[in-house]
Amino acid sequence: MDRFEERAILSGLGQSDVGRRLGRSGLDLTLEACCNALDDAGLSPRDIDGLSAWPGDVFVSEGFSGPGISQIQDALRLELTWYTGGPETPGQLGAVVNAMMAVATGLCRHVLVYRTVTESSAQHGAGRAGVLSVDVPRLPTYQQWSVPFGSISSATWIAQYASRYMHEFGLTREQLAQVPLTLRANAALNDKAVFREPLTLDDYLAARMISTPLCLFDCDVPVDGSTAIIISAAESAPDLRSTPLAIEAIGTALRDRPSWDQRSSLSTMAATDAAAHLWSRTDLRPKDVDVAGLYDGFSILTVLWLEAFGFFARGEAGDFLEDGARIARDGAIPINTGGGQLSAGRLHGFGHLHEVALQLRAQAGARQVADARVGLVAAGGGPLAGAMMLRRD
Repeated sequence: MDRFEERAILSGLGQSDVGRRLGRSGLDLTLEACCNALDDAGLSPRDIDGLSAWPGDVFVSEGFSGPGISQIQDALRLELTWYTGGPETPGQLGAVVNAMMAVATGLCRHVLVYRTVTESSAQHGAGRAGVLSVDVPRLPTYQQWSVPFGSISSATWIAQYASRYMHEFGLTREQLAQVPLTLRANAALNDKAVFREPLTLDDYLAARMISTPLCLFDCDVPVDGSTAIIISAAESAPDLRSTPLAIEAIGTALRDRPSWDQRSSLSTMAATDAAAHLWSRTDLRPKDVDVAGLYDGFSILTVLWLEAFGFFARGEAGDFLEDGARIARDGAIPINTGGGQLSAGRLHGFGHLHEVALQLRAQAGARQVADARVGLVAAGGGPLAGAMMLRRD
């Protein structure tokens, strides 16, 4: 197989300050992340000839989108031969895959890719209700059928998947709790994490319910922050400041219905298609993966990604998660080692990419997984999803 992945590398890594209600503009945070990525790669704005973002300059909800391509191009005075930004991609990682294809086809040599959120500041102290729109004419088509019934948050849609999985396979809340409990333990070692204090099973079970069976600690934490990476042509590796990471494979397939409520199985999501596609593009297998960053907008999404990637057989999530040992930093498959979106903050998949890259470069400090050489990253939950595998050579 002629794999285009081999012609692209992850050459630079940058992140802005991350926190709650930072009061900084999306442009300010994005430029900080981009400049950090440039410095990490040893490149200047003059070297960047491609720009890619997710979701681009579109309105989804307040603080969700970040600055558009034209703002960053102008602010950094970039001279581009290629650029793209848009929401209809295989999860948030679609922006990275687009950049890889542009490099692999020779459209450009170095692509700056970014994702920015200011959802915490946008809430103005009103919680999620402060950013969720009920303006039906502006909503995506699928939400026009749910908003009139009071279902305006993905928490209510995804809770139904969790309920279905629990009904079919006997997953308990105590077992599901191992995801947020493990991530909170990881966050304690991450200076950027929003929530670092200990979380116990009793704390979890006593927390207020958001949408049954998902409680407060099953839901991610809105923050302000930006993450940027640079995708470069593989032949540029000798010119870079930091050791680049190889991109072993990507998963972008969409085979089932792109729907929240009309899939053929309501205990799976688009993760199933993306994961299967990724494994078809590599000879590596789950046993070869040393660390994973799996989307955790809600805890059940991480469970579905683990299952989709084949870390356990269909329906066996409960046994796999029983005491949390298998997903801990010293377990069979360490997940979301920086605390993930449940404790470190919702950077919409790009936070996972940043953390896995740090792990593979042995730059994760106190939370470093020993000899991490192969990493999985997954973003998206529901009808759209994407995945990629990184490798340290």
